[in-house]
Amino acid sequence: MKNILVLCTGNSCRSQIAEAYLRFFAGDSAEIFSAGVETHGVNPRAITTLAEDGLDINHHTSNHVDEYVGIPFDYIITVCDHAQERCPLFPSSAQRFHFNFPDPAKAQGTEEEIMQQFAAVREQIKQYCKEFVQTHLQ
Repeated sequence: MKNILVLCTGNSCRSQIAEAYLRFFAGDSAEIFSAGVETHGVNPRAITTLAEDGLDINHHTSNHVDEYVGIPFDYIITVCDHAQERCPLFPSSAQRFHFNFPDPAKAQGTEEEIMQQFAAVREQIKQYCKEFVQTHLQ
């Protein structure tokens, strides 16, 4: 079984969404963790946008990367540039991947417009996670 860590700035939106989809697509072939270089709490809109696609992350917590130093990760995926810049501080021989997804927490406008941005980022992350699992875990 492979160990995968998804890193973001605050472990609030993008890394939470990626964790959920990686778990969904990987099934029993990987243990998935997510963390931030800071902790901001799980964004309620991230919970809502995943629920719209049938995934429940109500039980997720926002975790700091330091909590996982002792885990031998096979893959580390950074999902924002800020975490990518600070990722080298995390000691690991894991293979590293990076994709800078837009931050839906910074979306502005009406609630409907903000949720549309969350849904758009969700779909980008979903596709990335599906392809990652197909390429690296199957």
